[in-house]
Amino acid sequence: MLDNWHNIARQLSEHYTVYTIDARNHGQSPHSDEMGYDVMCDDVIELADDLQIDSFILMGHSMGGKTAMWLAHNYPHRVSKLIVVDIAPKTYKPGHHQYFKAFEEINWSAISNRKEIDEALSTYEDNVGVRLFLAKNIDRLETGGFMVKCNIPALKQAYEEIIGPLAFSKTYTGEVLFILGAKSNYLKEDDKPYINTWFPLSQYVYIEGAGHWVHADNPKDFYEALMAFL
Repeated sequence: MLDNWHNIARQLSEHYTVYTIDARNHGQSPHSDEMGYDVMCDDVIELADDLQIDSFILMGHSMGGKTAMWLAHNYPHRVSKLIVVDIAPKTYKPGHHQYFKAFEEINWSAISNRKEIDEALSTYEDNVGVRLFLAKNIDRLETGGFMVKCNIPALKQAYEEIIGPLAFSKTYTGEVLFILGAKSNYLKEDDKPYINTWFPLSQYVYIEGAGHWVHADNPKDFYEALMAFL
């Protein structure tokens, strides 16, 4: 969700106009039965059109990184620079089914506080940091208890596409920065030839001490790498 980027966005806003975006079916954005990279790209373009922004620097992490790559491929004239955080345009093994189960199986309406949310999620995820990210998808009901904010049925329906490959047909000739967690294996050395074919001006920076959640694990070095590129 966009508030995962609050601290980085605040720092960037000292130098740039920054818009953080909840993808459809996430955060505060509308729910829709349509889900996939084409419609997520069109959402970003529609927002930019509404804001009367002809071209922009685009950054995305994980699924958002795939969305950003696909948007640069389809609308290259709109993206002046591209920043992709810890993702490759390839197929990934399914790895989120336990989270779908958690969101579906936990009786959120019976939970009374954030501590109980963490305790409930601990059955499905050992890593406390990941649980904190998952818990951001849980919202308090005015009538008491909690609810899941994201649209789980739509995400499950589109899951194969979300973890699937991006099939490029033309090169994006703008500058691209891939910011990677040194402890992550989401993007490997043998992914780079394919990436460089379609994004020939790609640079790669590894952030020490960071896993997949690069901007949360080491925000200082992440921000410095970002600013050096910008």
